[in-house]
Amino acid sequence: MGVTARGVHHDAGAGNIMSIEADPARSGAGTGVPAAATSASDEPARAHAPAAASGDVAIQTVDLTLSFGRRAVLSDVNATVQRGAITALIGPTGSGKSTLLRTFNRMNDKVTGYRHDGDVLLHGHSIWSPHLELMSLRRRVGMLFQRPNPFPMSIMDNVIAGVRAHKMAPRHELRAICEQRLREVGLWEPVAQRLKDSPFRLSGGQQQLLCLARALAVDPDVLLLDEPTSSLDPMTTESIEKLIRTLPPKITVVIVTHNLAQARRIADRTIFLNNGRMVEEGSTDQLFEHPAEEETAHYVGGRFG
Repeated sequence: MGVTARGVHHDAGAGNIMSIEADPARSGAGTGVPAAATSASDEPARAHAPAAASGDVAIQTVDLTLSFGRRAVLSDVNATVQRGAITALIGPTGSGKSTLLRTFNRMNDKVTGYRHDGDVLLHGHSIWSPHLELMSLRRRVGMLFQRPNPFPMSIMDNVIAGVRAHKMAPRHELRAICEQRLREVGLWEPVAQRLKDSPFRLSGGQQQLLCLARALAVDPDVLLLDEPTSSLDPMTTESIEKLIRTLPPKITVVIVTHNLAQARRIADRTIFLNNGRMVEEGSTDQLFEHPAEEETAHYVGGRFG
């Protein structure tokens, strides 16, 4: 796993600084050309996001359709991610959870055939606005992937990579920032005497914590988590879940998980996706205990998926 929005790579097509982080599962992907059109939706009212004051919404999708080639992965999604809360995206494999998550900071843009219709608003502004630089978006909306993805540099340089790239602090403050972020994720004591070592000598769980420290170092508004504990042991999973719970209200969190128990433990709100559409969204307690849709009841009750 890794964080996005930290980078020094350049996109030759756009002339903008791009992320130095890429999802290892997506490396080598070709270039897609996302559409910019907004379409009307014929979805029934129940599938639309509930009304909310704009100040309470971090991310809002508006009639959003996501496709690869001619195949639509998700259609006419109208959902809201509340500011300062943890929102879980759940649904069967292939339901579009990760595709939606990656769209929130435009990680799909370079995938061959990817396109979108509709819009995604971050604090009320389109993430596809020509006035929004991609590097700026990915600093504000960080991401942690399913597998740890440390950079091939020292432990300390991993933590402060984004701070350096965005010129967020003078050089003499970088070590203090590194220590602060490693302490936040509970990794300082194990690595305090090893800051110049390779991160690849750390355990998988420690590498994940390192990537999380790197994500937090640039003070994101939103943190996207794509099954961040799926490859970790139960004790490390518990530790990371506790850490995630400490992030709101300063940081808005969106997590994709196949683990329904995990969603119930840590999420304030849950969005259920299935068969290419958003079926239901609401508070986690309501969605699991009193779902409005029979389809949701079948899934959270373990009767399919």
